[in-house]
Amino acid sequence: MVGFKPTDVPPTAAVKFVGAGTAACIADIITFPLDTAKVRLQIQGETKAAGSMKTAQYKGVFGTIATMVKTEGPRSLYNGLVAGLQRQMSFASVRIGLYDSVKQFYTKGAEHAGIGSRLLAGCTTGAMAVAVAQPTDVVKVRFQAQARTEGGRRYQGTLDAYKTIAREEGLRGLWKGMSPNVARNAIVNCTELVTYDLIKDLLLRSNLMTDNLPCHFTSAFGAGFCTTLIASPVDVVKTRYMNSAPGQYSSAVSCALTMLRTEGPLACYKGRRLEQGLVWRGREVRPCPSGLGREVSFTAFLQLAHPTGHRVLISAGPSAEM
Repeated sequence: MVGFKPTDVPPTAAVKFVGAGTAACIADIITFPLDTAKVRLQIQGETKAAGSMKTAQYKGVFGTIATMVKTEGPRSLYNGLVAGLQRQMSFASVRIGLYDSVKQFYTKGAEHAGIGSRLLAGCTTGAMAVAVAQPTDVVKVRFQAQARTEGGRRYQGTLDAYKTIAREEGLRGLWKGMSPNVARNAIVNCTELVTYDLIKDLLLRSNLMTDNLPCHFTSAFGAGFCTTLIASPVDVVKTRYMNSAPGQYSSAVSCALTMLRTEGPLACYKGRRLEQGLVWRGREVRPCPSGLGREVSFTAFLQLAHPTGHRVLISAGPSAEM
């Protein structure tokens, strides 16, 4: 029977978008408690510096999760999940779903993409994704930072959060923290997505691994390791600035300087021990706010984009060469 071989069937643009968004949602559901714990750790020193807390409320990964379950109940680990899924559907669909197309645009259809084209494609898709998904990210972070034990809840529901922010802070409030978020995602894309391509290509060219799930996971963890060392400080500032009350900080730069002045440089790496499980020189490090989620997402993206088992012509991560 004449037709495409299984290895030659390319996914459509719709499959890329839906596959990337759905895979990211699956990963988000699995790793959301870790992301919530990360947000609590990132804003903890800020609260303490304000004088409302005498001692640290959360200590370590499991300590944070255990404290939240004990004081607020298990459901607190999934505060902001609805906004989180909305963010993943919009953010991942653009960031991952458009990466190959944008990279091909910069390379003018060339078979092999250089490092410059990959950097441009990563930064472009990251900025586009932030512009689309920023309101959902703001709401997600604020729900995750909102402790159920505090007097009066900040927002009563996801829709109420969007309405309240727009009413009290204007439409600009929904895009609060967009600058550090764009900077963070440019760093993430330039390091994680590009190093994923490079590590995977190296493994395949060296015949150390075949193009399978272990290769995808190895490449993703290697890319995540590089990303965590660079993106962490910007991620902490992004979280604090998006969660801040009107007038608390004049800008993201003011937020960063205040954090450094009151808590020191180590505050830039708060919450970094979550979600990756890598140990480097006795210290756990993590790739990004959903490091493990990215490995899950990349793998799920493969299966969702080609449920028939046909070989996808896009990688588990951002690469187009498989």
